[in-house]
Amino acid sequence: MYELIKKAVITEKSSEKNDKGVYVFMVSADANKIEIKKTIKAIYNADVKSVNIVKMPRKTRLGRKRLPVTKRSQYKKAIITLKNNKTIDINVFAKEEKTKK
Repeated sequence: MYELIKKAVITEKSSEKNDKGVYVFMVSADANKIEIKKTIKAIYNADVKSVNIVKMPRKTRLGRKRLPVTKRSQYKKAIITLKNNKTIDINVFAKEEKTKK
């Protein structure tokens, strides 16, 4: 169950939404909304209002002069809204991941 969610996406845009009960996670490619909702409930014990999934495309960046071309792989992210604007501690997932290994 824990392998479904890879990590929390912490950016300026996602951090602003945390106060409103909206969190962003990077999830595995074969995850669906129902599985993600159950996993968040199990890890954080929080009621999930909605789950939105976005597939982020693969990106290629051209290098300058002698620098090589860099590629970012494709991934899937889940935008999770909690009921009643409840907040959770995202660091709990990182602690669970360390103890699991």
